[in-house]
Amino acid sequence: MSDEVAVPTPGGAASAAASTGAPPIVRVDRLVKHFRVSSGFLGRTSAVVRAVDGVSLEVAVGETLGLVGESGCGKTTLGRTIARLLEPDAGTVTIDGLDISRLDRRALRPVRRELQLVFQDPYGSLNPRLPVADIIAEPLRIHGLYRKGPSRERIDEVLGLVGLNPEHADRYPHQFSGGQRQRIGIARALVLDPRVLILDEPVSALDVSIQAQVINLLEDLQARLGIAYIFVAHDLSVVRHISDRVAVMYLGKIMEMGTREQVYGWPAHPYTQALLSAVPVVRSPGRPARRRIILTGDVPSPSNPPSGCVFRTRCWKPDVRCATEVPQPRAVGANGQQVACHHPDVPPPA
Repeated sequence: MSDEVAVPTPGGAASAAASTGAPPIVRVDRLVKHFRVSSGFLGRTSAVVRAVDGVSLEVAVGETLGLVGESGCGKTTLGRTIARLLEPDAGTVTIDGLDISRLDRRALRPVRRELQLVFQDPYGSLNPRLPVADIIAEPLRIHGLYRKGPSRERIDEVLGLVGLNPEHADRYPHQFSGGQRQRIGIARALVLDPRVLILDEPVSALDVSIQAQVINLLEDLQARLGIAYIFVAHDLSVVRHISDRVAVMYLGKIMEMGTREQVYGWPAHPYTQALLSAVPVVRSPGRPARRRIILTGDVPSPSNPPSGCVFRTRCWKPDVRCATEVPQPRAVGANGQQVACHHPDVPPPA
């Protein structure tokens, strides 16, 4: 198979500005992140894992973009590459008009104040040896912004924002529940007053009732502070609740992108249809049963993806074109919904 990377044309991502009316704060264009697998005594490259393979997207000011897909599809890698925790192999990441994809560490530091992360594990992401005040103050110290009096006031302020009390600042992470620890992680991300938060499955390790509390907290913070979210998750119900737009990933590529109403109301890509058919729904009298789509076969290896459309080996619509030509994102219908498929289900006119 050729090592050439097939990427979408510029503008292939669904426009954040078009759906919300706000300008994009994050713009990702043709982003690529591959991992080389070495083997043998000399450590020669034996395979290339295409974790992120030509992704383009936008996130508007104050918007939530939900990023969904099966485990191993590249969601977390995409989020970490956008934040430059992983170095991109190709493509660009632009934050508020500034291309950060090639900045050195010194030039990147002020940008990190605008772009913060909340990690999946609410315990493993906190230093167990530090009290909460020092954990939240750590970003201030790293950026040279810590001042003894004002910084303690700022710590108390962000603790209040996430629903914790100032007296919690002197306790240690093991003294809190999972939901409270995730609130501490959110407070640490907020202390620098960022404009974008990348949330890497922030509620997947929590009980369902606690998930609802954290999701409501995130929505309240966004309404009060105007922060943009990139919300990485595999729970489609949670994504539907919190997201303004949704991007569906499969084997490092965006399969479909549109507003929440578009993607959930009329999924155009076969993969999106299969994912949504697996979401449990409450049957009501007179409501027809939803057809369950069961995909056959396993997810192909990202080190050896299928030619053409990467989903074709599990799809019920493939033809010769699907095996030879990589589908590029294109608008379907009249509302800007984007889908990378040769045979999409076109939504009816609005």
